[in-house]
Formats: sequence, C-alpha cells, structure tokens
Amino acid sequence: MNKIKPLSNNIIIELIEEEKGNHPFQMNEKDGPRQGKVVFVGSGKINSQGKHVPMQVKKGDIVLFNKYRSHEIKIKDKDYLVVVEDDVIAIIE
Repeated sequence: MNKIKPLSNNIIIELIEEEKGNHPFQMNEKDGPRQGKVVFVGSGKINSQGKHVPMQVKKGDIVLFNKYRSHEIKIKDKDYLVVVEDDVIAIIE
C-alpha cells in the first residue's frame, strides 16, 4: 500500500467485519457503531488557543466509531474509511 499521511485529526481505518459472538459486547448491527483497526493517523489538531492537541489513538488500535460519520476511500483495490478522531467512541483493549 502507498503510504498515506492523514492531516490534522483524521484517521484511516480498516473496517473489521463483526462476527456474531466474536466480541465481549453486543453491537446493534443496524444502527450501532462500527469496529475497525487504525492504519494511519494524523498529527492532531490545533485548538482555539493555537495549541497542538495530540491524537489519542495510534496505529494498530482497534476502535469503535460512528457509523454515519466516515468516508470511504480505496487504495490499491482495498477499502478504507476516513474518520475524524472526534467520531471515535472508544479504543478496545
């Protein structure tokens, strides 16, 4: 894959298809959050005071994110999602 460097607080995520019984909690398949693996992260955003706010997620994290706030992209025939860090609900440990 070509190297991509997301800007600001954008994250590139590889979607993990949920399988029944594969995780410790039940997800609402119709309207619930999606699960994915963080592939690339931006450097963070600048707040209203002009200070750099570093990212809380890092490459390799498994995250839950808002299903309706992602954008699909394709890199070398593989699908990824672009998500703003504010739309990440949780990091799964």
